Amino acid sequence: MNNIGTAYVLWLGCLLQLHGLQRLYNGKIFTGFLWLFTFGLMGFGQLIDLMLIPGMVDEHNAKYRAKHGMLPPNSPHLQPVIQRVVAHEFAPPPAVIPTRDRLVVQLVRAAHSRNGKLSVTQGVMDTEANFVEVEAALRGLVKTGYVDIYNDPETGVVMYDFREL
Repeated sequence: MNNIGTAYVLWLGCLLQLHGLQRLYNGKIFTGFLWLFTFGLMGFGQLIDLMLIPGMVDEHNAKYRAKHGMLPPNSPHLQPVIQRVVAHEFAPPPAVIPTRDRLVVQLVRAAHSRNGKLSVTQGVMDTEANFVEVEAALRGLVKTGYVDIYNDPETGVVMYDFREL
């Protein structure tokens, strides 16, 4: 699990002309090397990263937790377990809809309210999931054949077309 403080210390590597260390630390290999060889996009990318570091660390940690099947810290799923152990109550936990299925349902509802068309950003706004999760869910729907993908001719934005809506 990565630490925000460590990422900021690595950001200071730019003082030694080692730009992009914070990106490499957070698993953004391509952009980390891009920053390294372009002096942090001539310093602009390095400055912008000051604001982006907390999000990069959170995203990296979320991917790590997902890859290793870990629940996020302070997860509401842990509270019922703790309460049952304290109360010595050993009833089975209530059924919980898997997070991915819940996200897909939220995305379908969001697309329905937009005449069957949805961008990743619109999906993030309506579901409060992050960009990686929303895009992965939408790409999964494309693979199943329920959704088509195209670029909007006016804006160039990648759009997902829910055929049945």
